[in-house]
Amino acid sequence: MNTWHWRTWEGLPYLTCSLLERWSHGFFTQQFSPRSPAELVNVLQPDARVYRVKQVHGNTVMTPSEIEAATSEGQEGDSLPPADGIVSEQVQQAVWVCSADCTPVLIADPQTGQVAAIHAGWRGTATRIVPQAIARFLASGSQLQNLLIAMGPAIAGDVYQVSVNVASEVGASILPDKDPQQDAEFIIDALQQLPHSPLLEDSQPGRVRLDVRRVNQLQLKQLGISNEQIAIAPHCTYQEPDRFFSYRRDKLKKVQWSGIVSK
Repeated sequence: MNTWHWRTWEGLPYLTCSLLERWSHGFFTQQFSPRSPAELVNVLQPDARVYRVKQVHGNTVMTPSEIEAATSEGQEGDSLPPADGIVSEQVQQAVWVCSADCTPVLIADPQTGQVAAIHAGWRGTATRIVPQAIARFLASGSQLQNLLIAMGPAIAGDVYQVSVNVASEVGASILPDKDPQQDAEFIIDALQQLPHSPLLEDSQPGRVRLDVRRVNQLQLKQLGISNEQIAIAPHCTYQEPDRFFSYRRDKLKKVQWSGIVSK
């Protein structure tokens, strides 16, 4: 049974997961704003090197060396390459993503010490960003059965109203042998037939409620990753305004950070 724990740093709360207890990591709350990863790394491991990217709601996953190469090619020294995931290559690398309703995903391999931080919103989930990150782990020697995945606070499915078209675009990522000619209604119907469906009914025509974390869980299951390797935080950014920023709730461009340090 995976458990989640509230920790404090200088009186400020952040969340950790027992699944990742071997690694310095944290899902930080709005109370840490406006601190950046360069400051937040002091909570986890002050000597670690910090890596982040310019998040663009895509499915690109980079390594620190790729980030450094792209940054050095930029016109400005601090320009960040566009991506939504980072997979470590060496020890003492702190990788970070920010979110404000989208799902922050931290991944670790106990055998290699390698870690990743992924920003999985609905667009990234539709284009399977977490499986993209898993593929990078496998390419560097990881085994599927060793990977541990924690999905942090995000907007919960029961309050995340989206259009049928958005839901079908995301849901198509977990339907086998999807025909491009299948329309949104066909995909929605197929998704609603799934056990523990990621879709919930909505009273407004043309709308449904979408559980993005559940879709990511199903993508992982299809890869062969067991539920015991996955933990999902029992916290909703939208419904907990005292702890988390929520773009859907407040329409403000404020974020909280999540990070993990490689071993």
